[in-house]
Amino acid sequence: MQFRCTISNVSGQAWRVADEVAIGWQVYDPDTGAFLYEGEWTRLARDVAPGESAELSMNLALPAADGPYRVYVSPIGPRTGWLYAHGEEFLIVDAEVAGGETRILRSERTTLARMRRARLLPALRQILVAPFRELWEHAGLIQSMTRREVLARYRGSLGDTAWTVLHPLLLMATYFFVFGVVLESRFGNDSSKTGFALYFLAGMLPWLAFSEPLARAPQLIVEHRNFVKKLVFPVAILPVNVTIAGGVTSLFATGIFLIALLIVRGSIPWTAVLLPALFLPQLFITAGLCWFLAALGVYLRDLTQVMTFLLTLWFFLTPICYPETSLPVSLIPVLSQNPMFQIVRGYRLLLLEGDLPALAMLAKLWALSAVVFLSGHAWFARLRRTFADVV
Repeated sequence: MQFRCTISNVSGQAWRVADEVAIGWQVYDPDTGAFLYEGEWTRLARDVAPGESAELSMNLALPAADGPYRVYVSPIGPRTGWLYAHGEEFLIVDAEVAGGETRILRSERTTLARMRRARLLPALRQILVAPFRELWEHAGLIQSMTRREVLARYRGSLGDTAWTVLHPLLLMATYFFVFGVVLESRFGNDSSKTGFALYFLAGMLPWLAFSEPLARAPQLIVEHRNFVKKLVFPVAILPVNVTIAGGVTSLFATGIFLIALLIVRGSIPWTAVLLPALFLPQLFITAGLCWFLAALGVYLRDLTQVMTFLLTLWFFLTPICYPETSLPVSLIPVLSQNPMFQIVRGYRLLLLEGDLPALAMLAKLWALSAVVFLSGHAWFARLRRTFADVV
């Protein structure tokens, strides 16, 4: 295809024929950005001073296969090579080959920096919108699978769905016996076992909804490999299902805790109604981490064992079974960067002390939850293209 264009020297240095300055072109795949091949160079017919323009004619030989193609047309310096790679302007030509005929769709002068900026906005929009759109489109399926997830855990057992309540209750009772009765741990000025039980259980409530989904996430995709290989299935909802299922378990435990609090203290602080301000960012953080772990677990099969250790370590680095005051003062600024540290503290303030968490802490928690949620989904979306090749 014969192609004519006007080139302008805006480099500040003269383009001289003696220096063998040329104009070249390269062909790229517009969808993936993959380089395909490089065409012949065309030498300048005359010197072009800074600010001057020159007419140029060249033959663009596009592939015979039908499809869209993108051509970069750029000057080539004798020592610097392709000038567009050094930030100089170049010409983009979008063309289409169909039935052996070539048609130019558009041409534009640009730079690599402008192209990156132009791609940034759609990419950011995709990152911000994609997870919420996916959740909205598959809300019914998520609800159905989450319900099945919760009920299937104990189906066929004597307790059946009652285990949804009994499991967190027995788990918390076990921890209470170890730390409250055997080790005689206490919180603050309250030396009673009842006081310890309330503070300990208030710290366990968010941990239940956090640790259970993270422990399951690394093996989710491998467990549902048939969904990946044989069906057109939105696998991104699998980490969401376990996150919501963990949240449901925590809600049952919270209901039991509030009843116990009413019996022991005779009242529930009004600040308990603000619990969603902590519960929602906690779910967002959990979902983001589950997306990350579920995608990584496809390639690292030992991740389940690693997470078992990390969650145990994470539990004991969070002041759940001991008061914050028992930590070395020098470590508190470091350990308090742990989001679960702040969430546990917030639960105790709202449920037991009738006080409000600091607004700055809440703002940081919500900001962190947004970052973890969006980046976790972006990570999962990037890797899921290759899941079928691995599982």
